[in-house]
Amino acid sequence: MAEERRRWTVIDLLKWTAGYLQEKKFDHARLTAERLLCHVLNWRRVDLYLQFDRPLSADELTAFKRLLQRRLTHEPLQYIVGESEFFSLSFLVGPGVLIPRPETELLVEKVIEFARPSAGCRILDLGTGSGCIAISLAVHLPQAQIVAIDRSAKALELAQANARRNGVTDRIEFISWDFTSPTSPFTAAFDIVAANPPYIRQSDYERLPKEIKNFEPPEALLAGTDGLDGYRAIQRRLRQWLNPGGRAFLEIGADQAEEILHLFPQADLFPDLAGRQRLAIIEQR
Repeated sequence: MAEERRRWTVIDLLKWTAGYLQEKKFDHARLTAERLLCHVLNWRRVDLYLQFDRPLSADELTAFKRLLQRRLTHEPLQYIVGESEFFSLSFLVGPGVLIPRPETELLVEKVIEFARPSAGCRILDLGTGSGCIAISLAVHLPQAQIVAIDRSAKALELAQANARRNGVTDRIEFISWDFTSPTSPFTAAFDIVAANPPYIRQSDYERLPKEIKNFEPPEALLAGTDGLDGYRAIQRRLRQWLNPGGRAFLEIGADQAEEILHLFPQADLFPDLAGRQRLAIIEQR
């Protein structure tokens, strides 16, 4: 930052940083500046405006500059501050684990709608990652029994930390397992299967934004040449995993509706707020 000896106040730094990020073509420039400074000062966003004229110390400026430099490399903001919001809950996030996406909230909403009448339902979360789906469901369905699986030890460790963070540790069983494996660790079926599996085609991967391509784990994104490897694995085992009358809730890629209906002809598709088909619901008949 220019003028290192300048007396920087909170509002001055926010204005300068937002303008600089806009100049560099970053989206959500003001929000990014606010979240970085909140992280440095350990403040809430409202505190920035309650103390907008507070001067910053040299150490605080140095810490802020270090975080800003990371963002300028396109490192995701969530990794920099170490947390992300999902379904109005707070989740720890970090490298090696997929960042929760707002579009996945549609899946959680539909599971809650379906499960609420049956208080004691059993739910399987395939590829739990940060645990955002399983933990959100545990918070909103207090009688549900939830099993969350992932093949990544790093993801399971983070998901367990998030379960503690949100007070549902005793409500979720975490299991290390790859759902594409030919063997299964389950002796009983479930009423609900929920999954946000990898669905990026190999040919599309290089066109992803730098925030995703250069930082998020490729194994949580890539799913073969057509992006359907994970769905095929689920399709092969779904009858074994689901009780009669149970349902699977699968997030899908925005342009995968036709392929998903070929794999799951009985699926009902639901759009996101932008009108794109992003959720498939399959009933076990």
